[in-house]
Amino acid sequence: MIYADTGLLCSLYAPDANSGAAIDRIGRAKSALSLVWLHQLELRNALRLRVFRKEINVTQRDAALNAFLADIAGGVYESASPGIAEVMLEAERLSASQAERLGVRSLDILHVASALVVGASEFWTFDARQGALAKAAGLKVSGT
Repeated sequence: MIYADTGLLCSLYAPDANSGAAIDRIGRAKSALSLVWLHQLELRNALRLRVFRKEINVTQRDAALNAFLADIAGGVYESASPGIAEVMLEAERLSASQAERLGVRSLDILHVASALVVGASEFWTFDARQGALAKAAGLKVSGT
């Protein structure tokens, strides 16, 4: 199973410096990507934040959200529901063992913990620190 962090997904739906790489990566996916509640919240918020920063407009945001929903309906993603207690236990383990060494943020930790709990073997990200955390957790990392 593949787990992509929200930064990569956001690049897929709203133009930025990593959009070409994100589109290429998704095009080469050999299976559906895992989709958890954290993706849903963070992607929607990231697109709204891009409007706030004037990186995209409201029409582009709506188009991105609609494309995301179409991809969910089209089977690009496999919905997963990791237990919050399991994710939090894994997140604390990762934080205790890696946060001081790698300087990772809480959301990075939550994504890697979610990937582990849903049984992902591969983690896609453009974020070097998050990639280092995923690698330290035993996941195959692609994108950094």
